[in-house]
Amino acid sequence: MAHPLVIQDHHFTMHPSGVLFWKEKSMLLISDVHLGKISHFRKFGAAVPQAAVQTNFKKMDKAIDLFQPQVIVFMGDLFHSALNKEWKLFENWIATISSEVILVAGNHDIISPLKYEALGIQVVSEICLDGFLLTHHPEEREACFNFCGHIHPAVRLQGMGRQSIRLACFFKSAHQMILPAFGTFTGTHVLEPQADHEIYALTEEEIFQVQFKASRQRKRP
Repeated sequence: MAHPLVIQDHHFTMHPSGVLFWKEKSMLLISDVHLGKISHFRKFGAAVPQAAVQTNFKKMDKAIDLFQPQVIVFMGDLFHSALNKEWKLFENWIATISSEVILVAGNHDIISPLKYEALGIQVVSEICLDGFLLTHHPEEREACFNFCGHIHPAVRLQGMGRQSIRLACFFKSAHQMILPAFGTFTGTHVLEPQADHEIYALTEEEIFQVQFKASRQRKRP
């Protein structure tokens, strides 16, 4: 179940997979996929099933089939580290994509831009478009609303007693939205929301806005 959002008179759709679709630009934003991380873990003995390697590709296919974007923007950290066998899988996958593909380079994107350009993928440091700034790291720039990644945001929801659960989320402030990490086995970082923040938590099937109540210490989800 997707969730619509209007920012500066532009229409966006948040999806439980963690992607964000920009309707006016027919643009799909995907952050922190970290391809190659599963193979990296397996190489060093982690008990991760081989089948998990295909998980990210299947998730991306579902999001693309749903939104049919003209442009796909990877918001940094598309690959986790250096080349490994998942690069060939990525080459095969990108050959099936008809959309224009752009990579906003992140700190983990150490693979040569020439490798991406050979696949028809443009590599840039940022995108500034119609008052929106697309970056990997969070940025503040006058008169721009910033979409970014890098943080892998999550929120901890507390129930009665000591019950709690951590969920990945879209983390929105007045001039910025941090996208959740899309990739499998990427980890999350819990952020402490303030009263003026909007938090949209993800489950496998739905996305919902987190409501806050006052506590003696802080606003608590």
